[in-house]
Amino acid sequence: MSQPSFPAQAQFQVEIQRGDGIGSVPDDEEFERWADVALRAVKKDAALCIRIADDNETTELNEKYRHGTGLTNVLSFPCEILDEAGVCLLGDIVICASVVRREAEEQHKMETAHWAHMVLHGILHLLGHDHQNSKDGQVMERMEVELLHQLGFADPYQPAELSK
Repeated sequence: MSQPSFPAQAQFQVEIQRGDGIGSVPDDEEFERWADVALRAVKKDAALCIRIADDNETTELNEKYRHGTGLTNVLSFPCEILDEAGVCLLGDIVICASVVRREAEEQHKMETAHWAHMVLHGILHLLGHDHQNSKDGQVMERMEVELLHQLGFADPYQPAELSK
């Protein structure tokens, strides 16, 4: 039986969208770098969209598509379809800028590290990981910690003091 062949270097396409009124957020290169770390395991050409949204947009999407209530930090909308060029469209993640800033402050985390965590968390959801039960949650958390470590960030699940 032959081994599956993967592209020597898989290509990742990350579209970054910013909604109106979101304030200051990391630049595209940071989002792309964080996404690249999460997508390395895919080993196939893949594309996704990261949308940075305000409170109203996030609340509307959460209520309409996730049947949630109010604000949340990140929403994932997996689709995993192939486009005409054979690129796997993984889906979209939507990150609420104000929630990420507030959580980073409340949890005494570096804001940049929390942004990276939300990107990785959302992409792991697109790749089929979840935290619906404690076993799956522990697996996903370990993956997040390892990916964040590769990026030079601390374990987000351990208490930390904000470094300035």
